[in-house]
Amino acid sequence: MAHPKRKISKTRRDKRRTHYKASAPQVAICPTTGETHLYHRAHWHEGKLYYKGQVVMEKEAS
Repeated sequence: MAHPKRKISKTRRDKRRTHYKASAPQVAICPTTGETHLYHRAHWHEGKLYYKGQVVMEKEAS
């Protein structure tokens, strides 16, 4: 296995790692309910599951 000839300084190492950042997820607003949700994801609102503004499933009464 190859070994580095010189120690990489903390500054140099940290400069390289500055680009690894978590980005905020994009949020969409449902046209039917006005709820915010992640893109391409179904979301629950008042016991109903919505996807692309349409009801996909209703919660069963238990």
